[in-house]
Amino acid sequence: MQSLTEALRMLDAFASVGAHRFDVTFLDIDGQKRGFRAQQSLMQLRNSLPMVLPGLTERHNSLVVRPHPGDATLVQLDDLDGAALERLKDVAFLTLATSPGNHQAWVAVCGVAPADARDLGRRLRKGTGADLSASGATRVAGTVNYKRKYEPEFPTVTVLSATPGRMVTPETLEQLGLIAGPQPVAQATPLRVSPTGNRSWPDYQRCIAGAPLNHGKSSPDISRADFFWCLMAAQRGWGEEEIAARLMELSGKARENGEAYARLTAQNATSACTRQRHSRA
Repeated sequence: MQSLTEALRMLDAFASVGAHRFDVTFLDIDGQKRGFRAQQSLMQLRNSLPMVLPGLTERHNSLVVRPHPGDATLVQLDDLDGAALERLKDVAFLTLATSPGNHQAWVAVCGVAPADARDLGRRLRKGTGADLSASGATRVAGTVNYKRKYEPEFPTVTVLSATPGRMVTPETLEQLGLIAGPQPVAQATPLRVSPTGNRSWPDYQRCIAGAPLNHGKSSPDISRADFFWCLMAAQRGWGEEEIAARLMELSGKARENGEAYARLTAQNATSACTRQRHSRA
């Protein structure tokens, strides 16, 4: 059952840290995009939700929003177990349960230069053991998470905690031991790219088969499989944009989370490939 109260509680938490506009995506049970609305204001969402929610149930669609940050840097920490969530209880302004055993936390960090925001997010995800490929989009609290793997008992996304207006500094996160150390800067060297005619794509299904289990020990960790596939593609000479586009075709999680997930996974894998080459130089 969809809950307007829970949905508004989540949206108000985002607004309290400066996120007043949202990209809205409708996904079907197979993760295919069925609708998209860009840059919706908080007021637009508040007005449309009462009309939108009943249709989600009828169509078995999931409602996903991507908040646009204000002055604070918003970091999504996804795929957290209970212990990881406990470490974040004093810094997160919002925590969610998106499915059984799967938790998500959002942290608003103030005083971060725009050029440093991406690196801070990466280090915070790494330091907390979160999914490194989190896309910055989330299912709306109070709505049902329609995925084939949950059929027929679809879970409802719930707010575990909300602390409106809570912002933290990078210094606070470092003091709490939540941020991984900075990535060593390597001397840039030209990459060796194979001629297009000699390249082939890695076997995606083999990456799935070889992936470790997820936190719930119920199935392969698709995020890690996606990353490893992208890393192998980069090692074979494919470019970042080519990898991201191909991942959207192969990965159900990429289609579900959108192009931002695919681009970030491809970017992280390409960077890792570059570091490997530097270390061997």
